[in-house]
Amino acid sequence: MSDPAHSLPGVTITVPTHPAPGGADAGQEPGQTRGRRLALSPSRASDFKQCPLLYRFRAIDRIPETSSKAQVKGTVVHAALEALFALPADQRVPERAGELVEPAWERALADSPDLADLIGPDERAKFLTEARRLVATYYRLEDPTRFDPEACELRVETELDDGVLLRGFVDRIDVSPTGLIRVVDYKTGRAPWELAESKALFQMKFYALVLLRTRGIVPARLQLLYLGDGQALTYDPDEGELRRFERTLSAIWQAIVEAGAEGDFRPNPGRLCDWCDHKTRCPAFGGTPPPYPGWPDVPTEESSEF
Repeated sequence: MSDPAHSLPGVTITVPTHPAPGGADAGQEPGQTRGRRLALSPSRASDFKQCPLLYRFRAIDRIPETSSKAQVKGTVVHAALEALFALPADQRVPERAGELVEPAWERALADSPDLADLIGPDERAKFLTEARRLVATYYRLEDPTRFDPEACELRVETELDDGVLLRGFVDRIDVSPTGLIRVVDYKTGRAPWELAESKALFQMKFYALVLLRTRGIVPARLQLLYLGDGQALTYDPDEGELRRFERTLSAIWQAIVEAGAEGDFRPNPGRLCDWCDHKTRCPAFGGTPPPYPGWPDVPTEESSEF
């Protein structure tokens, strides 16, 4: 595998630690938005489309959210697969992959000690068994001993012509000997129904556009690997489609900026509200949001923190 700290032409890459589960960045206090240029990521774009007020709470107010067991499991499985590809190819066998799960959990716990309250000692064995099952399911979809990815867990960034800053993390990028690019993302849930496929591919088209903008190459394949049921969703984009998708992202960002100017982030009640950490502060359910902190002021020497 390539050194994860290597540089790619036109791509901003850092070596990230796995973000702690939850809505706000680790160590970020609510309302700390000044001096931080906002960027559009797949998650934040989806938040705004789902509910503008949810976007505000997560991106601007940065209110911490309670981690779910499913989120923690996803973090652990992703970390285990990242560690798997750090091994020589001939060592990436199922037994070794299973051994990487518990160390991944220990690292997550060290980063977020409160996870011990979410997954207590009596639940830990079952939790780790379920995570190992997901890692084992990965082997129904690929044989990692047969290839070396170009990079794993990449932070990528680009700015569109109209000033929209795009940022995100890519689970894995593979490049064939002939230069074809495959973008791979792991999902620890089950594959979506056909009508939900477009939502699932939104994230992948986002990454494909970033790679097109930074490398000048359209990825040959976007691939979502669903470890919950061992299915794969693949899609082969074309440049025209990605250029149209770029206009879609610009339109989403323009709507965010217009809402941010007045703090007019309206709730959009729906089926997902019952699982939202912010329901008690949502006016659609009789709650009161905290005072709007205002759109972030970006200094001349701006920070590019994600």
